[in-house]
Amino acid sequence: MKRISVFCGSNLGARTTYVTAAHELGELLARQGIGIVYGGGNIGLMGILADAALESGGEVIGVIPESLVDKELAHRGLTELHIVPSLHDRRAKMMELGDGFIALPGGYSTISEFCDVLTWAQYGFHQKPCGLLNLDGYFYNILAMFDHAVGERFMRPHLRSLILEDWNPNGLLEKLLAYEPVTLSPLVEAIKR
Repeated sequence: MKRISVFCGSNLGARTTYVTAAHELGELLARQGIGIVYGGGNIGLMGILADAALESGGEVIGVIPESLVDKELAHRGLTELHIVPSLHDRRAKMMELGDGFIALPGGYSTISEFCDVLTWAQYGFHQKPCGLLNLDGYFYNILAMFDHAVGERFMRPHLRSLILEDWNPNGLLEKLLAYEPVTLSPLVEAIKR
């Protein structure tokens, strides 16, 4: 795995565990020689993640829409910074550049970006691992909603298995590295039913 795209908040959040984990993840990926692709900001968890990886000698690629360059304070010390026309272009570029995906706590954009890569996996556009860093149970309610969707037959159980999760950066990275993709033919057939 050459690079992981990381979705995370442009705020620090209410708990120090979020900041600590973003820093640990940035250092961990850099030590493992895995580059980071992220939203390109220098504030919030985004900035913590990027700075930790850069300080540890890692590759960090930012992807930020033109309209957010000033609002999210684009990080100017990255390995690369891609300024793109829109949020849609940001997501597409992050999917293209990443060999896997991790979401840390964040708001609408973080959750939406993660759901986009899950949807693209569901339809066979990629077979890359998708993981949630479930710090202090931050994503429990979203995971419960997905379990409810399975129970109500809006989602097949094997689609729910596309989501890897762990509360620890090391544990989640191990799961991403060991991920065996869901074979596409049953996946596509299940969607057609």
